[in-house]
Amino acid sequence: MKIIFAGPSLPDAALLAGEGIAVLPPATRGDVLAAVEEGANVIGLIDGGFEYVAPVWHKEILHALSLGVIVMGAASMGALRAAECHPFGMIGIGRIFEDYRTGRLVDDAAVALTHAPSALGSKPLTIPLVNVNATLDAMEDGGLLTRGARDRIEQAAAAIFFKKRTWRAIVEQCADLAEPERPRLLASLVAHSVDQKRVDALELLKAVQEAEDARSTVVPRWKLHETSFRTRPVL
Repeated sequence: MKIIFAGPSLPDAALLAGEGIAVLPPATRGDVLAAVEEGANVIGLIDGGFEYVAPVWHKEILHALSLGVIVMGAASMGALRAAECHPFGMIGIGRIFEDYRTGRLVDDAAVALTHAPSALGSKPLTIPLVNVNATLDAMEDGGLLTRGARDRIEQAAAAIFFKKRTWRAIVEQCADLAEPERPRLLASLVAHSVDQKRVDALELLKAVQEAEDARSTVVPRWKLHETSFRTRPVL
């Protein structure tokens, strides 16, 4: 059984996944453990809940890996957990994972955004910093921004709370930008926007599709010590 946890990073995951892959909402604490107990052999972690819910525990991922389950992560919560758990066998995919793994990114909030509820398609409503960075990199590489302008826009974006960060808010935050230049910059940012979270999520989806639906027989070099982490709290 193959499972993907997806939300705003890949709202159309259910349409793209194809047969044999169950697409579930963003994972929270206990969801990976439950998937393993239900027989999942391949788990793709893209999106995960946080802030108002307990996020996916590292130890439930380690538990899955200890049983030979293939666990991949990308784009959002998946990239974070993969950067933290890749020494134990979790497979990280995409630019965002690599940026966390190498230390280019260190703040968990760089992948945070506000999105519509799942009943309305989980459409992203704000821009995460990882998408801002990818967009500015592409524009600078294409000669559309100087290094100085790129840095000022990135600093302006970083100063905005993730629930309020839009391209318009970013342009408004650029205090030294002349008023006539603001509409042109906004139009350029929107036109050249790179959705890096979606790019990475699609790469993970392809990897899950191509993975063998079977648990690995390779024994990890580390041992998972049993603790009370699998005891479900009484609410």
